[in-house]
Amino acid sequence: MGFWIFLTICNLMIPILMIVIGKVFINHPPKKVNGIYGYRTSRSMKNQDTWNFAHLYCGKLWWKIGWIMLPLSVIGMLPAIGKNDNMAGGWGAAVITAECIAMLMTIFFVERALAKKFDIGRNR
Repeated sequence: MGFWIFLTICNLMIPILMIVIGKVFINHPPKKVNGIYGYRTSRSMKNQDTWNFAHLYCGKLWWKIGWIMLPLSVIGMLPAIGKNDNMAGGWGAAVITAECIAMLMTIFFVERALAKKFDIGRNR
């Protein structure tokens, strides 16, 4: 049971970080385009407008998805309660894999929104 609790707490780190970083990106995004901190892609770093938009959009997305993933992460670990460490580890790996996929999928949505809003990469 102790290992299950440990894994569940570890699996909650991604949603919690998404919530916290989402809120930071919404309220206190990096002021200037930089290559060190923030949502850094070639589209987001084109100019200050794309930079600001990307952080606001990504922040809102991470905020919402983080809150959705938080209870789903616990629910995803429920089948492993009382199971051996290997079974709990397998469930934990599955949950964290799903969380990572969800987090990485946000890049697609932010990039699509940037391209749509700023007409980046479209043939004229």
